[in-house]
Amino acid sequence: MFAYLKGMLEHIKEHIMVIDVNGVGYKVHTSLSTVEKLPALHQNVKVYIYLHVKEDAMDLFGFIDEEELSVFELLIGVSGVGPKAALAILSTISPAKFALAVASSDAKTIIKAPGVGNKLAQRIILELKDKIKSEDLAASYQEEQGFIQENDHPSEAVHALAALGYSYPEANRAVQAVKNDGVELEEIIKLALKKLMK
Repeated sequence: MFAYLKGMLEHIKEHIMVIDVNGVGYKVHTSLSTVEKLPALHQNVKVYIYLHVKEDAMDLFGFIDEEELSVFELLIGVSGVGPKAALAILSTISPAKFALAVASSDAKTIIKAPGVGNKLAQRIILELKDKIKSEDLAASYQEEQGFIQENDHPSEAVHALAALGYSYPEANRAVQAVKNDGVELEEIIKLALKKLMK
């Protein structure tokens, strides 16, 4: 029904914002990470919306980017995870780190969210592991960590090492340790591989 809301940000309080769209104030539940990215009050804002319908209520949930919305939708599709638990997770860890935690079965990262125990974290991992694409995870994680720059030998070396099965963080650490200005791509990969094999 709703794809996004675009209007004046009138109010922010913890997990709730009010957006005035042509004179109608929409109460929108959100994550702390979206709250941190919002503009100042009385500025225009665009948030991507999910309409949650229950027997006794209709609630709007909004996020500053589509990636966070898609993770929210994945989370509430897991049995036992409601909108409040999904917001708690997204308020604690970014979508990229969440995807990495699911892909690597890292329940400890997920249970950092208030109200999420080990049992629920394991269920989230079990139900979402196949739904989160490793390519999307890699791209978003690299972008978040600032690993990749265009036409950059070190970043190409990180890609190459990841293709060989190393994780992006360990590949990046190895490349950063051996890179030098002017060194060719093949040489960086060779030196980084030596470091990783030690």
